[in-house]
Amino acid sequence: MKERSEKSKYLKIDLNREAIKILALTLSAVLTAVDTKTFINTGHLYPGGVGGVTLLIQRVAAQYFDVSIGYMPVNILLNAVPVYIGFRFLGKRFTAYSCYTIVLASVITDMIPSYVVTYDILLISIFGGLIGGFASVLCLWVDATAGGTDFISIYLSVKRGMDAWNILLGFNIIILAAAGLLFGWDKALYSIIFQYAFTQIIQALYHKYQQQTLFIVTKEPYKVSQAIYDVSCHGATVLSGTGSYEQKERNVVYSIVSRGETKQIMNAVRKVDREAFVNAIRTEQVRGYFYQKPIE
Repeated sequence: MKERSEKSKYLKIDLNREAIKILALTLSAVLTAVDTKTFINTGHLYPGGVGGVTLLIQRVAAQYFDVSIGYMPVNILLNAVPVYIGFRFLGKRFTAYSCYTIVLASVITDMIPSYVVTYDILLISIFGGLIGGFASVLCLWVDATAGGTDFISIYLSVKRGMDAWNILLGFNIIILAAAGLLFGWDKALYSIIFQYAFTQIIQALYHKYQQQTLFIVTKEPYKVSQAIYDVSCHGATVLSGTGSYEQKERNVVYSIVSRGETKQIMNAVRKVDREAFVNAIRTEQVRGYFYQKPIE
């Protein structure tokens, strides 16, 4: 009876997590669609990635060929290669949930009417970027993605240890250059503001693929090292030093961890050694093996 009770308890927890995940992904899809049909369309902006290419194709077809193309078929077709990368190299559950968001956002975008909140292009660029960025973060929080170049970015970060920023930046520059040549440079330049706001909110709210270096001066170096491993599965190096004021030997624990785990690690270290001195420094680049939690 006890084992059955434990199983039902864990099953209930898993169902609750799945429900929260679906809710977050649904909200993300709705926000993405609303952002597209209000801010982005009103300002004739071009977001980065596959969404930007989809809108570019739609507007080229409408203006130069007098053909109306739905958002959904173009967006899903362009996501085919990134989705394949996700299934092949990242994780089936991760990719399946991402596909749910991609399809739902595409369907809602074609279903809902356009709505004008404001005609101020600067306000559209800023708030449109913030809403779009938050929609993307909702996916990332529950281990999914809004699709497109996010698959490529995560693949390069997890599997290749590469910073995909320059690659994605180059891809977005091509989109903006094409939009500027075809529809005017003012919209392309305002799209840069949109993309900057979009990127900033992701960097502010999501830290999983950012690293921090920890230097911890402690009397319990091996217990602290174990605490770091228990939280993050990252190892540590114990260094010997001498305090300049008291001229006493000190141990310094050195470790690189994911930024999103830093606060939890600090709390774990405090439980082991309340007098520990912790210095967390942003890490720009890591070469060599760095453990990343597997994507399912």
